Amino acid sequence: MDMRTLGRTGLQVAPLCLGGNVFGWSADEAASFEVLDAYAAAGGNFIDTADVYSRWVPGHSGGESELVLGRWMHVRGNRAEMIIATKVASGMADAPNRSGLSRQWIMRAVEDSLGRLQTDYIDLYQAHWDDQNTPLEETLRAFDDLIRQGKVRYIGASNYRSWRLMQALWTSDRHNYASYVCLQPRYNLVVRDEYEQELEPLCRSMGIGVIPYAALAGGFLSGKYRRGDELPQSVRADSVKQRYMHERGFAVLDAVLAVAERHNAKPAQVALAWLLHRPGITAPIASATSAAQLQELLGSLTLKLSDEDVKALDG
Repeated sequence: MDMRTLGRTGLQVAPLCLGGNVFGWSADEAASFEVLDAYAAAGGNFIDTADVYSRWVPGHSGGESELVLGRWMHVRGNRAEMIIATKVASGMADAPNRSGLSRQWIMRAVEDSLGRLQTDYIDLYQAHWDDQNTPLEETLRAFDDLIRQGKVRYIGASNYRSWRLMQALWTSDRHNYASYVCLQPRYNLVVRDEYEQELEPLCRSMGIGVIPYAALAGGFLSGKYRRGDELPQSVRADSVKQRYMHERGFAVLDAVLAVAERHNAKPAQVALAWLLHRPGITAPIASATSAAQLQELLGSLTLKLSDEDVKALDG
């Protein structure tokens, strides 16, 4: 697996980042271990999670994904081989009113994440959401202190608008604080404008790594949703319907299916290969609930799209 450099860091990461949102949720611990083992065996080393995963599940409080990941690294003894990314900003069930990017919350949340992950450092600590109620100086000073303490190696931003990301970079530069080295935006073949119009030129000019989430549009681009088919009964299916099941979305899906057929490939592989083809993209994030599903996703790394394919997908 050919590695890529994450932004302006020296981190060498796999070109497909394994999403940890399913660990301890739609993939129980045994299934999560199976997926993680298969990913590591394939040469993967880049895993993304968050403290809040999976608080939304009835009976969960948040932290379930980090706990599973921490137990896996402990059992396998491979912490030093993995690049672990997690996030802060969302309230947990045991502290629902403590959220955002205040210094107080960051300092508590990082200790909780370190404990669940069974590690003494986090490779990439990300602001999960922008917090405009907390001064950027306070947030970035807290992150800078964590780096100086050795608890965090690098910091990143998720779900930031371009102007706020630029403000954050400027604030770090002005105060000589550590700065964001990567961005995690929602970006896929259907949802493109917000990233491509403003965030993409900013990230490319500033050397910011990009690890897009929702790379498969919640499963819409995997091919399991088709025009006229009855929707699965789930909260996720309702979200997919609202976000992606419109005329433009189906036009994109049609193009994905056509390219997949030409290459005898899976639709998900085409959607991921398109992202990997985009300049400035470090590693799209994709989740798997079984080793077989993971192997399908990894097929995107060897799928070579032609200029004709890219033109058809771009629409």
